[in-house]
Amino acid sequence: MLMYNKYMTTSSHKSQQLTDSRSGKKEQTPADRKAQRRQRTILVFASLIVIVSLVGVGVVAGLFYLFNPNTTLDQVARIRDIFIIVMALESLLIGVSLIVLIIQFASLINLLQNEIRPILEAADETIKHLRGTAEFLGENVIKPVMKLSSYLAGIQRMLELLGLKKK
Repeated sequence: MLMYNKYMTTSSHKSQQLTDSRSGKKEQTPADRKAQRRQRTILVFASLIVIVSLVGVGVVAGLFYLFNPNTTLDQVARIRDIFIIVMALESLLIGVSLIVLIIQFASLINLLQNEIRPILEAADETIKHLRGTAEFLGENVIKPVMKLSSYLAGIQRMLELLGLKKK
């Protein structure tokens, strides 16, 4: 127990230097995880802004050509074809995002089945052991002490009634 406590106090300052023995990766501190999460959020928002800007520029350019009085039917057909291509690319993007969503969902299910369930089973087993220990202590320690205490209280009261002991 002493070595465990000594290890815990000395290793808490070296958490960045420890490596995970299973994967060989360095352990991340909460600050590192927060920084990575912030970088991912910035990357997602930046890419979203770029995509929305490109779509907006395309829509403005298309509307400009459509409402231009000098636009011919051939140019309108080209704009239509470009929008069809954009819609196809958008459907591809939605498909890829759905695939990523399915993979993440499968990863979550795997996490629940292989990591969370054993933890819950171990906790349930611990609770059963604690319940058994409490029942054992109740039967073998608490009840005999209560009986002894009640007998001693009865003897004390009897001695008080007989006048051999004062209150």
